[in-house]
Amino acid sequence: MRRVSTGSGSDVRPPYADAGRRPGVRPAPDPPGPWPRELLAHLRPASRDVRRVVAWLGSALGGGASLRDGDGGLVAGPDLPGHEELASDIASGRIASASVEHGGRSVRLVAVGRPPSPRVLIVWRSEPFDQRAGEILAHTAWVLEMLLQEHEMARETRRLRRATADLRLAILQLLMVEDTVSARRVAAGLWPGLLDTDGACVYILEGPPGHRDVLAEQCVELTTGRALVVRCPAEDNHVITVTPAGEHDEAARAALRTVVAGQPGAFLGGSVRHDLARVATAYGQAASALAVARFHPDRAATYSERTRPERLMDPVLVRRWAAHVLLPLDALPPHTYAELLSTTQLALEFTAVKTAKVMGVSRNTVRARVDRMAELLSADLSDLRARTAVRLALNTQAYSPDRIGRPADDAAAAGPPVGFAELLAGTELRAWAHDLLDRLAADARDLRATLCAWVACGVNAEQAGRRLGLHAQTVREHVRSGEQLLERRLSAGGGDLHDVVLALMVAGDLAVPGFKGV
Repeated sequence: MRRVSTGSGSDVRPPYADAGRRPGVRPAPDPPGPWPRELLAHLRPASRDVRRVVAWLGSALGGGASLRDGDGGLVAGPDLPGHEELASDIASGRIASASVEHGGRSVRLVAVGRPPSPRVLIVWRSEPFDQRAGEILAHTAWVLEMLLQEHEMARETRRLRRATADLRLAILQLLMVEDTVSARRVAAGLWPGLLDTDGACVYILEGPPGHRDVLAEQCVELTTGRALVVRCPAEDNHVITVTPAGEHDEAARAALRTVVAGQPGAFLGGSVRHDLARVATAYGQAASALAVARFHPDRAATYSERTRPERLMDPVLVRRWAAHVLLPLDALPPHTYAELLSTTQLALEFTAVKTAKVMGVSRNTVRARVDRMAELLSADLSDLRARTAVRLALNTQAYSPDRIGRPADDAAAAGPPVGFAELLAGTELRAWAHDLLDRLAADARDLRATLCAWVACGVNAEQAGRRLGLHAQTVREHVRSGEQLLERRLSAGGGDLHDVVLALMVAGDLAVPGFKGV
């Protein structure tokens, strides 16, 4: 025989349902009896597990218990078939609870939570439900509701954090392709005024493995909404920060240095000020400064304008040379021009995979854009010498003080073409190259010859070893020793390696590549 009773009002709800209730939160009842201590123990931070509470309830009632979600899925406890229709009525809000006598067993179904997503708590025992059993059920339902609300809030918090992180990354990727208008529109909703600036600086904070989330939260807190803080999509231990130039940048830099000082094994590299459309260039500078920071006692460094080789060249000649090298780009549509420029700049600093992650595109897209740039410039970008020359041209064009947006816009670049070899023959540039390479003489081994062969072999240690008659591991050790003496990170590629390649060409250790028409 089966007997069912249901209720939809306060007469069938647990005794705490309406007393002193805040919206969405039920007050805790005064728990009588000897069992409350066991139940309340489940509210301790280390013991907040819905499955354990449901298992405890079944044991305390001398029967069993299970918890289902609004769709009938089992959340906790053993399955008890045969009551799906009642559970559905409770989950939909048509009734608040139900009691069933069936097969010599007493069953109660109670809503936990409120529509639109209540759960259904089902308990059963061989004995009828007395006052003590009803009190245990009512108080346990309250505990479960609190735990479920806490879990839901934690999930919503995680979703919000992920959405915010994704939004920050999207803004950075828009800046990387010079789409400042869209970047400002996206940022305006959550961080009004953040990108209302003509200039910005970029910082890269590197932390120990597994500490990035903590460091990112510290950066967000210390910059107090005055900077764009992004978890780097390409490097798992990097945090990127874009700060508006000016007093906010000074405050952000001081805050980031505080984070580094308080975290052993952390390093900070920063760029100089750039137009907001030149965040990709600033990012490359920050990466170069980060490599230098590893050799500084305070573990922080800012990119130095004085070390830029193009600053040591004749300004008229270098701008004229860069304009002629990049002249084929002048016929491109503005959007295509910006894409090729920003992608190639990053690809010359990082691998195709890392560039793709930073820009939010596929690696095939990166390779296709770089290949098109190589085709337009008639340059073999698989050759480090050519890559270094193209990087020099792009940086020169980016830093032109009267630049409007295209190489041909620079009036100072007008004139007959200048050869790359002629450009590298300046006295100041040669002094810089010899000063840099002479540091290698501090080691008794011929590190300079090893670096030259390593570069000529496309930074392939095995090929360089065969050329020099050395083991590949010996070549790698020479390169690491060179990194320490030069205070530059060479094995990772990028700006530091390009500086050394340029110095080797200026000093005559490497041949100078040619360009079509230049």
